[in-house]
Amino acid sequence: MLNVKLPTGWAGLLCLCACALDADAGLVDESKATLLLRNYYFDRDYRDTGAVQSQRQEWAQGFIFKATSGYSPGVLGAGLDVLGLLGVKLDSSRDRTGTELLPYDHDDGRAPGDYGRLGLTAKVRLARTELRVGELLPELPILRYNDGRLLPQTFQGAMLTSNAVDRLTLQAGRIHAFSPRSAADSEALYPSIAGRTVATATSDRFTFLGGEYRLGQASVLGAWTAELQDVYRQNYYSIAHAQPLGGWTLGGVLGAFDTREAGQAFAGQLDNQAASLLLSAAHGGHRFYLGLQRMYGEDGWVTIDRTLGSTLANDMFANTFVYANERSWQLRYDYNFAALGIPGLMLLARYTHGEQVRNADTADGREWERDVALTYTFQFRQLQGLSVRWINAKVGRDFGTNDFTENRLIVSLPIELF
Repeated sequence: MLNVKLPTGWAGLLCLCACALDADAGLVDESKATLLLRNYYFDRDYRDTGAVQSQRQEWAQGFIFKATSGYSPGVLGAGLDVLGLLGVKLDSSRDRTGTELLPYDHDDGRAPGDYGRLGLTAKVRLARTELRVGELLPELPILRYNDGRLLPQTFQGAMLTSNAVDRLTLQAGRIHAFSPRSAADSEALYPSIAGRTVATATSDRFTFLGGEYRLGQASVLGAWTAELQDVYRQNYYSIAHAQPLGGWTLGGVLGAFDTREAGQAFAGQLDNQAASLLLSAAHGGHRFYLGLQRMYGEDGWVTIDRTLGSTLANDMFANTFVYANERSWQLRYDYNFAALGIPGLMLLARYTHGEQVRNADTADGREWERDVALTYTFQFRQLQGLSVRWINAKVGRDFGTNDFTENRLIVSLPIELF
C-alpha cells in the first residue's frame, strides 16, 4: 500500500490554495506541473571475502511529481507547491537489499512493493524576499539534499531567501525533520561523522544563516553558519571565481569548514576543519578538473546524515574522502560530444586518491575511487528530454572490508503536464 502522510493542518491549506487557484486566473497562469519518470537499476558487488553482504542489487521505478503555483496578487503574494513521490519495486530480494532505492524491513530483509510520500510547501513573497514553509529541497553549502537514488531526500521546516540587496543573496531557516530518500516517513535529525552515523544523537532543530555576495561578474564570496542543536556547530567560508582566458574558461572554488560540538554535545566532543579546492579549465567540448581536499582535527567531516557532500571538492559517486586527517586529490575529465556533432552525449571520468586516513580500522590508511559515467539525452522531438545514464564506480581501501564495484543504469523522462 502506498504510504502517504500529510502533516497536521496541511489538508485544509491545500483546499484553500485550490480555491485560490480557481479564483485567480493570473495565479493559475504562473503555475506549472511536471512528472519525472525515473527507472533505476543499482548493483554494488563487494569483493572482500569478509564482507557482511556480498551484493546489493535492486531495480525500481520512481515517479516524482512537482507542481508549483504562482503567487496571489497584491503586495504580499501567497502560493502553494506540491511534491509527490512514489517508488515501485521491480526486482529485489532479502539478500540483496540496502541499495537505498527501496526501504526494507530490518527483521526479515524484505522490501515493500511500493512506498511514497506527499509534501506541501506554503510560500509567501514580499518584493524580492520569499518565505517557504513545509517540504524543502535545500541546496546550501551547509545543507544539501541528496538526489542520488530513486527518490530525493527532503526536509521539513522553514527557509527565508532574500535578494533585496543587489548582488547579495541571504538565506536563513530552521529544519526540524527529514525524510530519507528510501522512506515514506520523516525522522529526527542526526549527524554523520566521516561515514559513521550517530543515530542516538537526535535533534529537532537545525538552524542556519548565510549568504553569497557577487563581486562583479566573475567572483562570489560566501559565508554560512549552522547548528544542529546540542550536537554540532559549523561555519563555512568560500570564494568562487571564473575567468575567460583566450579560448579557455578557468575556474576555481575554495572552501573551508570549521565544526565543533554544541550545547549538550550528544555526539561527544567534535573537532574538524576541512579545506577544499576545486580548479577547472574548459575549452571546446573538454573540461578538466583538479580537486584538493584535506581534513584537520581529531574527527572527520560532520554533516546531517545522508545529505550530499558535494560542497567538497572530492565528493564522488560512492565516497567523499572525509575521514579524520585524510588528504586527497582528484583528477577529472568531462567531454561534451556536441563538439563532434553528437549533441546530448556526455562523458565523465575521474579518479580520487586519499591517504593518511585515521579511524577505528587504521592509523594511516589509503583509499581510492575510479568513476566513469556516460549520459545520452535524446534530441528527437518525439523523445525530448529522455535520458539514459550508465555509472560505473570502483572503490578500494587497505583497511576494513569495504572494497566494491558498482554499476548504475538510470533512465529518466520528464513530462511537462501544464
